[in-house]
Amino acid sequence: MASNDRQAREERARLRTYQARQEVHVRKQRRRSRDNVIAVIALVVVLALATAAQLFYFGGGPGTPEAEPTATPTPTATPPAGENEGDVPSADIAEDRTWTGTLTLNDIPLGIELDGAAAPQAVSSEISLIQYGFYDGTSCHRLTRENIWVLQCGDPAGDGTGGPGYSYGPVENAPADNAYPAGTIAMARQQLDGYSHGSQFFIVYEDTTLSPDQAGGYTVVGRVTSGLDDLKSAVTDAGTADGGTDGAPAVPVAITGFTIE
Repeated sequence: MASNDRQAREERARLRTYQARQEVHVRKQRRRSRDNVIAVIALVVVLALATAAQLFYFGGGPGTPEAEPTATPTPTATPPAGENEGDVPSADIAEDRTWTGTLTLNDIPLGIELDGAAAPQAVSSEISLIQYGFYDGTSCHRLTRENIWVLQCGDPAGDGTGGPGYSYGPVENAPADNAYPAGTIAMARQQLDGYSHGSQFFIVYEDTTLSPDQAGGYTVVGRVTSGLDDLKSAVTDAGTADGGTDGAPAVPVAITGFTIE
């Protein structure tokens, strides 16, 4: 009888041990599954943040990865009308006339004309920034070289994220045929936002077609009248720093002078 009782106790002990081990195993499985779910969620968040950062970096001008002319999806949402933000210079500064001046990049002088009649708000902003000396020493941080041929300048941060502390719109003087001939000077902006103009502008160094979005095309403020060939041979022909089609110029570019009258 005692032997049977001891055997029964041992069997119950083994059963409890087995059940405890099973419970630990189940808990480990649940924890592993939970950790896997958390890891997947974390990866998705990281990828989303990386994508958002890329969009933020490349969102200030034409030719962004998500807006190539041959692969631009048609937006389904209508963007808000927008409004100016900050202390935007008066559109009257442009005086409804053509302004002439010199934009010097790496000591390469480019003769320019700004059309105050065609784009009064944008040209007024540019005149104000030029006269204030805002552009002195800033860089041209971006060069594109496939389908879209532009050199983008005017960002005080030097990475595509900076501006003058204000933004304005809407788009002015965008070409109806979406054609931006070599020598065109136009304002950079964010996609679907016609009120995101600031200080960044781009120089078209080869004939380029830019498809508009629902905010319009790109505000053309003027053109380069001389020196474009020198800029191409000294800067744009060298390509980008990483050899890609969109990135920092291989030859660092700084605005070493900007005058207007």
